Amino acid sequence: MEPYWELTFDADGDVDTAQRAALLSGTERESVTDLLVFAHGWNNDKKDARKLYRRFFAPFAHLAAPEARLGYVGVLWPAIRFPDEPIPDFDPSAATVAATAAAPVLDAATRQALDRAFPDHGATLDRIAELLAERSDVPSRVYEFGRHVRELVSLRETSPARNLGEDLGAGEPAMLTDDAVQVCEVLAAAARAETGRPELLGDLRKRVWDGAHELLRQGTYFAMKRRAGAVGQLGLGPAIGLLSADVPGVRVHLIGHSFGARLVSYALRGMPADVRAVKSVTLLQGAFSHYAFAERLPHDRSRGGALRGVQRRVDGPLVCCYSRHDDALGRLYPLASKLTGDSTSFLHLWERWGAIGYGGIRAVDGTTRIRLGEAMPAEGCVSVDAASVVRRGGPPAGAHSDVCHEELARAVFAAGRIPLA
Repeated sequence: MEPYWELTFDADGDVDTAQRAALLSGTERESVTDLLVFAHGWNNDKKDARKLYRRFFAPFAHLAAPEARLGYVGVLWPAIRFPDEPIPDFDPSAATVAATAAAPVLDAATRQALDRAFPDHGATLDRIAELLAERSDVPSRVYEFGRHVRELVSLRETSPARNLGEDLGAGEPAMLTDDAVQVCEVLAAAARAETGRPELLGDLRKRVWDGAHELLRQGTYFAMKRRAGAVGQLGLGPAIGLLSADVPGVRVHLIGHSFGARLVSYALRGMPADVRAVKSVTLLQGAFSHYAFAERLPHDRSRGGALRGVQRRVDGPLVCCYSRHDDALGRLYPLASKLTGDSTSFLHLWERWGAIGYGGIRAVDGTTRIRLGEAMPAEGCVSVDAASVVRRGGPPAGAHSDVCHEELARAVFAAGRIPLA
């Protein structure tokens, strides 16, 4: 995986300028013909992201023909995955069940992850931890908890990212603004149902604080989804514009996993209008709406998807690799999206709120659907059924993280028309 550069962004999309300068000069110095830019999804630290990049890019050197001079970029951005995130594809062990059944607290690993994701909110996190440990039966404590979660994940008034969440609903999600006790009870019931351990009768206080822990999880999930769009449009997109101006011959190939797929898609929207350097985009198990690129939403013909038309910014295909085995996207994602505040019923939940990484691109005229390994179209939207390899990964996210396969590497080569050895 050489030559390799990194681009580190903060929550507002501001880039490490020294890293960006090194990428621009290095790409020209190394005579790179094809630059592969990979953005991770939810993650806890840079070590995990780098491990993903090393594993995914491992086959690339021996696949490339001698005339293809590859360069690699790892995008690093402040995301979070709770250390106790359930693994949908595996039956929980007895130890996991026992740990989950215990009173949820802000354990050390989760606190460290939250500190990295929200570095300026130490006092707020201190109080959240205190309230979770206290588990008071006084309702005002639950309302206080809800206020602190909202404070943690809300954007400041001057943040440019406030205008980049039209696909997430207007304003703050209802789970952060509705009656906190009721929200926590609903979230507790949903979490219990998801793990297959319904609790028909139980202590009200226990249910509420189980739900409070889930509110913190879902609140940070919402913040990371919104943040991915901001980093892509405000950070990576302009950086590609600078790269195109400095090294006009370089061919850029964007790759994103999970929320990283949302990030690279928003980067297309953030590029200068005349940039044609991006020759392919490959979305791996994308954690955003399957209607994102639609000109008109099937349930609201007056609106289009948040990323409608951006596929035309790609001088090549926009490829979505999806798998029906991805339970994290097939079951958990639609529910989490619904909880951001849409007022419609839960009828047809999965059709309306489905993830692009579970069923592919929807409602875009001319989209081609193929199986992994079949001939890749040269342009337009392409949905690639990758269920033959994205099947059953290990911790922490089951099939959702099962993306490091040579077959998927070959799909990137095919999308970008990179010469094979």
